[in-house]
Amino acid sequence: MQQTTTMADNKKIKSLPFLLLFFSPQLFLLLSLLLVPASAHEAAAGGTAPLAPEDYDPKNFQELNREKVLGPHEKFGNPFGNKNDYQKQKLPEDIGTPLDDQIDDLLTTDAKKETVGNAAGLTESKVKAIKADGGLKVDAGGAAGGATAFQPAGLDDAAAGAAAKGKRAPDVHLVNPTGFNGKWELFTDNTGVCSMHAILLPKVNKVLMYDATIWRISKILLPNGQCRILDEKTGEKDCFAHSVLMDMTTAQLTPLELKTDTWCSSGGLTLEGNLVSTGGFQGGANTVRYLDTCPGCTWREYPTALAAPRWYATQAQMPDGKMIVVGGRDAHSYEFIPPEGQHNAAPIKFDFLTQTTDKDENNLYPFVYLSTDGNVFIFANNRAILLNPNTNQIVKELPPLQGGHRNYPASGQSVLLPLKLHSGNQGNVAAEVLICGGSAHADSYTKAAENVFYAALQDCGRMRITDPNPVWKRDLMPSPRLMGDMSLLPSGEVLILSGAKRGSSGWGFARDPNFTPVLYNPRVKRGERFRELAPTTIPRMYHSTATVLQDGRVLVAGSNTNNGYIYDAMFPTELRAEKFSPPYLDPALEKFKPQIDPAATPEKLGYNQKIAVQFKVNQVEPVKQENVRVTMYVPAFTTHSVSMNMRLLDLGLEAVKPNGPGVYSIDVWTPPNTTIAPTGYYLLFVVNQGVPSEGIWVQIK
Repeated sequence: MQQTTTMADNKKIKSLPFLLLFFSPQLFLLLSLLLVPASAHEAAAGGTAPLAPEDYDPKNFQELNREKVLGPHEKFGNPFGNKNDYQKQKLPEDIGTPLDDQIDDLLTTDAKKETVGNAAGLTESKVKAIKADGGLKVDAGGAAGGATAFQPAGLDDAAAGAAAKGKRAPDVHLVNPTGFNGKWELFTDNTGVCSMHAILLPKVNKVLMYDATIWRISKILLPNGQCRILDEKTGEKDCFAHSVLMDMTTAQLTPLELKTDTWCSSGGLTLEGNLVSTGGFQGGANTVRYLDTCPGCTWREYPTALAAPRWYATQAQMPDGKMIVVGGRDAHSYEFIPPEGQHNAAPIKFDFLTQTTDKDENNLYPFVYLSTDGNVFIFANNRAILLNPNTNQIVKELPPLQGGHRNYPASGQSVLLPLKLHSGNQGNVAAEVLICGGSAHADSYTKAAENVFYAALQDCGRMRITDPNPVWKRDLMPSPRLMGDMSLLPSGEVLILSGAKRGSSGWGFARDPNFTPVLYNPRVKRGERFRELAPTTIPRMYHSTATVLQDGRVLVAGSNTNNGYIYDAMFPTELRAEKFSPPYLDPALEKFKPQIDPAATPEKLGYNQKIAVQFKVNQVEPVKQENVRVTMYVPAFTTHSVSMNMRLLDLGLEAVKPNGPGVYSIDVWTPPNTTIAPTGYYLLFVVNQGVPSEGIWVQIK
C-alpha cells in the first residue's frame, strides 16, 4: 500500500535536510532525495507558490522532488555523478548479447570482430572463442555502395526465387549512396518543453510535443497570463506550458495548457487526424484527452474515462477505428477508448501481462501492432501473442525472442516493417515485426540504481507474424542500444538512433550515449542490412523522441534523465531539437527526387481503388517502373522508445507512364481494407531509385 504523509509530517521532513547542510553537502543531497513525501496529490493541496524562472534553482532537489512518488520503480540516480563511471567497473556477469546458433551464423574473420565483441559486452572468454571461430561479423555498410531499400535484383525474395529457378531477375537501374552518411542540423535551441512525447499532426504540419505537469516548470509560459489552478483554496497555480505545437518551418512555438498529468502517457490519431491521448501519472492515469488539428484548438480532458490507470501503456488503432490501450504499471489488462465524454466500467483482464512481469517489470510500454490478418500483435518482455480484438481471445502464442528483455525499463525498440501490397493480390499481405536492443539482464534497472550498468543488447529479432509457424531470425546491429528510437522512413528503410549502450531506462540509470544512427535495410540478406551513419554530438537519453517529417527528414528532440529541468547535470535536460537528413537526401541525388503534383493527385482515398499519382523529376534518363514506389506513412506517436501506430504501406503499382517532359503518371492501387490500412491521414510519397519526394497529406476512409 502506498505511503502518504500529512502536511505536518511534511514540515518536519523538510526541515531536516537544512540542518544537515552545515555538516555534509553530500548527506544533504542524499537525504533530500530519500526523504521526499510520497504523495503527489498533496502537491495540489497546499505548499508554496510556483517559482518564477529567474528564481528557479535546478540544484534545489527538495523543491524538485517534493511530494512526488519515488518508489521502487521510480528511483532517482545522482544527476551530478560521473557519466564515465561505468568504465572503471569490472562486470564478469555482463554477458551483453548472448550467443546462439543464429548469432554464430554471423561469425567471420572481419577485422571488426574484437571491437564489436567488446561493444556487445561479451565476456573475454567468449570473445576469444569468437576469434578462434573466425570473428563476429556486423556489416555496417560503410562502403559507399550499399544497396538501397528497394533494390530487388538478386536481393529480395522474389528475385532470389527467380534466380533459383533459372529465371531472369528484373532489369533494374538503381542509384547507390555516394558515401553521404546523412547530415545533422540544429533546428532550434529551445523547444519550450522537453520532448517526452511527440507526433506530427496532419493538416497543420506541426509537431506536438509535451512532457509532464509534475515539475510545474518548463521553458515557456502559457499565453496572456494564463495559469493552471492547482488548488482553488490556496490559490496555488502553475503558469508554465507543458505542451507546445512547433512549426516545422519556422520553429515557432504555440503553448497549450494541460490540466492532467501526461507523464508516460500514450497517443494516436483519429480518422479526422485529431490526437487522442490516454493515461499518464496519478491524476492523469485514467484520463482521455483530445486535441483537434485546427488553429486555436485546445485540449479537452476527461479524467475518469478509462477504467484502469494507464501509466506506461501502449495505444493502437483497430480496423473499426477504435483504439485499444494495453497495459501500464499495475494494470494487467487492456480496454478500448470509449466515445468522447463516456467512461469504461471495467477493463478486460489480460493474464499475459501478469505472466510477463518480472522483478523489474520489463513489460511496460508493450509493442502493439495491428496485424494484416486483423489480430493484434502484443509483445511484452520477451514473449508475444496474437489477440483477436473482437472476441478478446488469444489466438496464437508466438515463440519467445531469445537473448533478453525488450520492453520498459529494459527498453528495446521496434517497428512493424513496411507492408508490401500488390496490384494483383490485394488481400494477401504478410506482416513482419522487427525488435532490436534491450538488456540481457532482468535486473538491469535494479542494478543501475546500484551504479552497475550492464551492456545493452546488440541483436535484433525479426519474425513474419502472419506465417503459420513463425520463427524469430536474429541479426546484429553495429553497436548495442537501449532507449533508442526506431522510425520507418518513406524509402522503406528503418532508422535507429539515440539511446545508450549501457544501463536501463529511468532517472540517471543509463551510460555511454549512442551517438551513431544506424540505417536498416529490410530487403537485403541478413548480415548486410546495417549501415552506420553520421553521428550527432548531443546525447539523447531517457525521454527523447524522433519524428519523421513531411520532407523526409527526422526531427530529433528531448532527453531528460533528470527529475526536473536540470541544465548542468551529467546529461542535461535537453531543449535543443535537431533535424537529421538520411542518406537519400544526399545533394548528389537531387535529380532523382520526385515532386508530386498535388492538384493531379486525389486527397481523399477509398479502399481498393486505382488512382493516378502525378509527379515530375529532373533526371535525364527515362524513369523505369521497377525503380518507382508509392508509399503511405502513418505518423507515429513516439515516447519511451515506442512508436505507436506507425505504419508504412508500399502500394501496388500497375503502370508508370510518361505524361510530358520529365512528368509521369503512376497508376497505383489503394489499400484493400481497414485491416491493412486503418482509416485516417497518411503522408503519401513517391520514391524514385530510393529517393523520396516530399509527402502530401491524404485521407483514406
